[in-house]
Amino acid sequence: MKKIVLFFLLLSSTLIAQNKIKVDLSNPNATIYTHLYFLQAGSYEPEKAAQTIYGFEGDEAEEIAIKLKKILDGKGLKVDFSKVPKDNSYTDSTGYKVGYRYVLFPYSMPEVYVEKIGDSWYYSPEVSNNIDTLYNNVFPWYTEKLQQIIPEIGREKVFNIELWKYFGLLILLAICVGMFYILRKIIYYILQKVQYWIVKKSNDKIKLALKKLTRPIVLLILIWFVKAELPSLALPLDLNTFIFLALNIMVTVFWIYVFLKLVKVVVDIYADYAESTHGKLDDQLVPILYNFLKGLVLFLGLLKLLTLFGVEPVTVIAGASIGGIAVALASQDTVKNFIGTIMIFVDKPFHIGDWIEAGIVAGTVEAVGFRSTTVRAADTSVYQIPNSTLSEMVVNNKGLRAYRRYNTNLGLRYDTPPELIDAFVKGVRKIIELHPNTRDDSFNVEFSGFGDSALLILLNVYFVQLGWAEEQASKHSLHLAILKLASELGVDFAFPSTTVMIEQFPEKKNVPLDYNIEESRIQNIIDGIKK
Repeated sequence: MKKIVLFFLLLSSTLIAQNKIKVDLSNPNATIYTHLYFLQAGSYEPEKAAQTIYGFEGDEAEEIAIKLKKILDGKGLKVDFSKVPKDNSYTDSTGYKVGYRYVLFPYSMPEVYVEKIGDSWYYSPEVSNNIDTLYNNVFPWYTEKLQQIIPEIGREKVFNIELWKYFGLLILLAICVGMFYILRKIIYYILQKVQYWIVKKSNDKIKLALKKLTRPIVLLILIWFVKAELPSLALPLDLNTFIFLALNIMVTVFWIYVFLKLVKVVVDIYADYAESTHGKLDDQLVPILYNFLKGLVLFLGLLKLLTLFGVEPVTVIAGASIGGIAVALASQDTVKNFIGTIMIFVDKPFHIGDWIEAGIVAGTVEAVGFRSTTVRAADTSVYQIPNSTLSEMVVNNKGLRAYRRYNTNLGLRYDTPPELIDAFVKGVRKIIELHPNTRDDSFNVEFSGFGDSALLILLNVYFVQLGWAEEQASKHSLHLAILKLASELGVDFAFPSTTVMIEQFPEKKNVPLDYNIEESRIQNIIDGIKK
């Protein structure tokens, strides 16, 4: 019986000895685990944790190991050992370091890493040499003095947290509230000065956007202050990790908000500029530009949020790229239209309100969207032209004409005397020179030839009003003035007719037409033409 009991005692002691944690430096996972395990409250053996420090021995190595753990705890950085490699020949692929190295927290603290030296893994000598600098950056100079003056009652624990730490959190919160009201006025004043210095203009819309921008900026400053002071309270690692994660999420959300408001301010400034330009295509670009920049900010913000939860941004971008390729292949026309939209806004072949002719479509440009351009024809029907097609077409932009040309022929009767033809031409010229909507330095009014049933007077004139309706009104007033001149001169306009000439007819004579060609009368009529 005694032999059986002795056998089981020896067996259990052997199993316990086999399960006992030993110093293991064979891979990144083992080295980091060895360092942190032997600095825990239930397994505190700093001399074993110090073996992960290369190039130092004894108390100096122990101090480095302890400070390194305090730094990680103070920043709320908790190692997820399921993601730490166990490969003895692991090669860093984060881009922060090169070679047989592993960075524990590449985005939060890239300065701390382990590397392979010989056949074992240690914390890098670079980390050990800079430990004091890292420690002082995390823990302010007054941290140790603060803990020395804490009375014994402050060491009492409630929910496993000392009382003085609760009191410290309240003081930190009170300081933040006071700083919020002070910084809000200072930051708003600075933003106003910077905005006016850049664009030299301001309005109520921009001021309102700046006020909305001020609050998240102040909160970002306060979060930075809290993150700098929080390690001094030496809170438990789990609580510290939770608080820092919450603060980092808040920082990301606030930065997203800041950039969204910044985009709004920039777009509002651009909108004011677009309103001051002649063309309306810039006005159409405002909502498109705002939506694009807002989408970009939200995408980058979401990418940052994912990294806080341990998702590699490279993986997200790669997935987004593959998904983007699949979407692009499935919607090639949409991509082509979007590129066409960019070309339209870059080249600016027309503006909103221009009358264009593109293929069989002729009308006024009403809107330019992401996919298509809206053109309203003269009969009020609406055409949606894909931007990819429109960017490749020959577009005749009537809206870019400097003037609207009007060319026609005025037909006078064949029996009109030369004196009245010349007077009529001179009178029409003067009408054009005095007309408020025509160019007085470039026009043509000439006796151009002989038509089938009329003497042709060429009328070539340029209207300065570019709108179609204004052009028709200008034609109306010009035509009335010409008719009035013809009536006063006694000149008749011809219409298609056939004249049969009979040389001899008994007892019949031709009826002579009564044209008054008195020079003084003609000159008085021409001089009487008014604007």
